[in-house]
Amino acid sequence: MFEPGTSAFSAAIVLFFVMDPLGNAPLFLSLLKDVEPRRRRFIIARELLIALAILLAFLFFGQGLLNLLELEQESVTIAGGIVLMIIGLRMIFPTKEGVMGDQGDEEPFIVPLAIPLVAGPSALATLILMVRSEPGAMGKWFFALLMAWAAAAAVLSSAPLLYRLLKARGLSALERLMGMLLIMIAVQMLVNGFHAVFG
Repeated sequence: MFEPGTSAFSAAIVLFFVMDPLGNAPLFLSLLKDVEPRRRRFIIARELLIALAILLAFLFFGQGLLNLLELEQESVTIAGGIVLMIIGLRMIFPTKEGVMGDQGDEEPFIVPLAIPLVAGPSALATLILMVRSEPGAMGKWFFALLMAWAAAAAVLSSAPLLYRLLKARGLSALERLMGMLLIMIAVQMLVNGFHAVFG
């Protein structure tokens, strides 16, 4: 999916889909439904900033982890495509039970809002793919991450308003549409990976 010359805007769109803020908005609302509105806004802002810190750390140091594990780019591309396809299928065919289950009466902190709902495994894997495709373009990838995070943060921060406008059915339809787009991205990643291996 990510080739040398990929624009920051294109990478940001992929990251935005992978973060799935529209799909996560109902989960945010459900997990924070018993929290006072002003406190809810503070929690959402805090968790989004924590998620950004984690994503930035992985952007700059995730490549070192790959080098340590001696993983080739093709392996990461194929694995990333498989993961994205599974996520896309789950977005199109969601399960009835909640993703994170009952959180009790405790206020969410880092888990599950920051991790894995925003800075999830798929987003971290996507960042690695970006860096592996063009290691010398860290400025471009940094800007792409900021754009995607800002867009996701805007959606999640306005989750209550979004829910009132679209209702559950509208949000569900948007999530399925994003799932379809994510599957197309995943197929392209698999095609690129297999083409590199079998040439």
